[in-house]
Amino acid sequence: MENLVLSKEKLPEMLTEIASKYALFGPIEENGFTSFKHINNSQEINLDYLLTRISPKSLIFQQTETLFTFNKGKEVKVNTPKTDEAKRVIFGIRPCDARGYSILDPVFEGKKEGDYKDPFYTKKRNRSTLIGLSCNKPDLNCFCTSFDDSPASAKNVDILFTDIGEKYFVDIVTEKGKELIENLSKLFSKASEENREVREKVEQDAINAITRHMNTEGVVKKLDKMFNHDLWQKTAMRCVGCGICTFLCPTCHCFDMQDEAILKEGARIRVWDSCMYPEYTMHASGHNPRPARMNRVRNRIYHKFSYFPKNDKIFACTGCGRCIDYCPVNIDIIDIIAKVKEAKT
Repeated sequence: MENLVLSKEKLPEMLTEIASKYALFGPIEENGFTSFKHINNSQEINLDYLLTRISPKSLIFQQTETLFTFNKGKEVKVNTPKTDEAKRVIFGIRPCDARGYSILDPVFEGKKEGDYKDPFYTKKRNRSTLIGLSCNKPDLNCFCTSFDDSPASAKNVDILFTDIGEKYFVDIVTEKGKELIENLSKLFSKASEENREVREKVEQDAINAITRHMNTEGVVKKLDKMFNHDLWQKTAMRCVGCGICTFLCPTCHCFDMQDEAILKEGARIRVWDSCMYPEYTMHASGHNPRPARMNRVRNRIYHKFSYFPKNDKIFACTGCGRCIDYCPVNIDIIDIIAKVKEAKT
């Protein structure tokens, strides 16, 4: 892994150079909220944010996406919308959100030869270079270290920037990242041992600042015995079924397919959905296998901490804390897993 440093005063020049050759996305603040959007001017970027409310998964797995359009004349014509073929750079993504992409990959890209690969996801994913930004000061509900991760993890990005004062320490992680930096080499200089020591201290201080932890040891086997436990009913009594936990989560990926039509024209559209909604599992027959909120609350926890690790050898949670921060009734996923661990079965 090659290490460089970039003076903060040169950051706008770097972003301008990137934007001239790539579609550049990053955190932009508008109306008091920060979200990842296309950047036209480097001055738009807001690096003072910690976590955007909506995760940047929406850049790859779009909230609303037209899969094809159709029209009926003498014959029915189906047209696939043209996709943007430009290479993309996502700048300023936090390590936990970058890890979210890695968790979504086996869902949309398949795990083995012959699996279906979602072209809408894979094209955007393969064309994207991730430039991560370490968290110097994690939030109260951050718990990424519970998943063998770090606020300054470079595992799931192509390049990682860490704020070390007047400079950014730059970890070049992948060949894709190296290719990007090579075109900008005049802006960077070699990292010194002192720079490296400061970077290590920043990371360690950030790790030490994380006060919340989720103990997942043995939770998969424990959940195997708890399908009918009263914990799910007690939790569901508080839940209002709003689905905000799933919409803000960087790893949730439920979606619905809708056909929208006017006279002889229409489109098939994919939209985000939520397993917390009763309509999500409603069959055409009228039968619903998850008729009660208890069933849906339980399914959310089982999906992340039982089904996903069994199928993909990884927990479907990054420890970002969004579901805790924005739950209107203060349901805490760390607390739920702690109760799972304590439960008598």
